Amino acid sequence: MTMQSTSTPSPAAVGRRRVATVVIGAGQAGLATAYHLGRAGQECLVVHGDARVGDQWRHRYDSLRLNPPAVRDGLPGTPFPAPRYSSPTGREMGDYLERYVEQHGIDVRHSTEVTRVDRLGDGTYLVTSRDGPLHCDNIVVATGGERHPRVPDVSSLLDPGIRQLHSSDYRNPGQLLPGPALVVGCGQSGADIALELAGAGHQVWLSGKANGEVPVRPGTRGARLMFPVLWFVANHVLTTRTPFGRRAQPAIRAGGAPLVRVKRADLDAAGVHRVESRTTGAVEGRPLLDDGTVLEVANVIWCTGFRQEFSFIHPSVTGEDGWPRDKGGVVPDSPGLYFMGLLFQRGFYSMLIGGAGRDAKYIARHIATGARSTGPA
Repeated sequence: MTMQSTSTPSPAAVGRRRVATVVIGAGQAGLATAYHLGRAGQECLVVHGDARVGDQWRHRYDSLRLNPPAVRDGLPGTPFPAPRYSSPTGREMGDYLERYVEQHGIDVRHSTEVTRVDRLGDGTYLVTSRDGPLHCDNIVVATGGERHPRVPDVSSLLDPGIRQLHSSDYRNPGQLLPGPALVVGCGQSGADIALELAGAGHQVWLSGKANGEVPVRPGTRGARLMFPVLWFVANHVLTTRTPFGRRAQPAIRAGGAPLVRVKRADLDAAGVHRVESRTTGAVEGRPLLDDGTVLEVANVIWCTGFRQEFSFIHPSVTGEDGWPRDKGGVVPDSPGLYFMGLLFQRGFYSMLIGGAGRDAKYIARHIATGARSTGPA
């Protein structure tokens, strides 16, 4: 991320467009916020770095399917246009978001990468981007914070002849070299990719421990019966308003989400070598697991997530854990600054597309009323 001088300009010294609220990010969190702000009669501008709305979904791996059924994949005001219990693809979600902007007349500025946000002396904000500055009273950071792929240092120790990809760059098995593959990280993307590579004829190792799994398979009768229960738990039990939810939040933010679509039994049946040992080093350019195993592979896919990145906000609003010092997306010590789309922002539902509207309504209400308190919605 481009860093600039730490000096804070005064509003009078800045030539810029003035907007009531700037929303950074045109994913489901940002667009749901813009929808509710519009309903409240509040002016807002959504800015994002992609060329088209929905590109963050179109650029995921080709086989990606959403875990919740289509009935819970819509944003406020527009249901997802698919059979209720079907599983939309990532590309379909991207196209849905693009249509959503058109249907609701949301003002979006494309190809606008934000490089810095400054709180000015009068309590307003200066947003610096490669497309010029913006001056606003309120700002909603709806990037989720996961802006940079996390790749372990061991990657630099591997033989240059091994093809390495982060999951954010993986699209399909055609990108890989012939030969065995190691997938590092047994989360949902790791399990998806490992199963796909095995189906394409690669010998596959999957390194890392799974954090359990949902006991039903999406699209089945069992899932239809259980999903209302899971949805209730995500919205009313696993939230920051309950002791159980508050204890669960740090673990889930650290990567504790269970497997949903691909189960461990699926991986075993496909011949994937599941090893709970972590990939920690290299021996003569080959990946080394912490149990001493050295793997002869031609490919490594790093499904190791993303690192939080909020250093572009000045002054800093993050705590020692790297997460914003927010209360449900509201930042008490920086009035007018809000977050949307954080993992477990107010509950497990916050991580689900169908939950974005609830958090967005909460944030939009704070902006519309000028509220600085953080009472429950």
